[in-house]
Amino acid sequence: MSENLKTIRELADELGVSKQRIQQIIAKLSTNKVPNKEGNKYVLNQKDVHNIKVLMGIENDKSTTIKMENRVVDYDVYLDTIESMKEKDEQIKSLLEVQKQTQNLLDQQQRLALQDKKMLEEYKSEIKNLKSLNMPSQVVEKDETVEKNIKEASKTKHRKWWQPWI
Repeated sequence: MSENLKTIRELADELGVSKQRIQQIIAKLSTNKVPNKEGNKYVLNQKDVHNIKVLMGIENDKSTTIKMENRVVDYDVYLDTIESMKEKDEQIKSLLEVQKQTQNLLDQQQRLALQDKKMLEEYKSEIKNLKSLNMPSQVVEKDETVEKNIKEASKTKHRKWWQPWI
């Protein structure tokens, strides 16, 4: 065979395992990593040999280390996301507090406006009562002056011509 291609027997001899063990490992490989067959024999290139060694635990898979590095990066992104979520939670809490304070102020303003309206109504009714109290006194005063005028007029009518000094 060529220098880059190996058979299962050659790989088994190189690794010091049986041919059946290599076949078991190949059976465990995912479908996209299964080596090519030429006739009834597997022909293993460098990539296939590497995949078999990785599954046996002899070599480290570079893609695994890349995945692990990506996981670390993902973990950092995850931590950043958690921190930003905590900040947003605090912002939400402060906004809710501001909203509560604003609602309290609005309630107070409405209560004060209602109080003012009630007081205005009370003042209006008091003013009306005072006006109604003043009106009869003016009428009574007018009535008294009218009565005096009538009495004086009646006295002058009943006077006799010889009693002008009375």
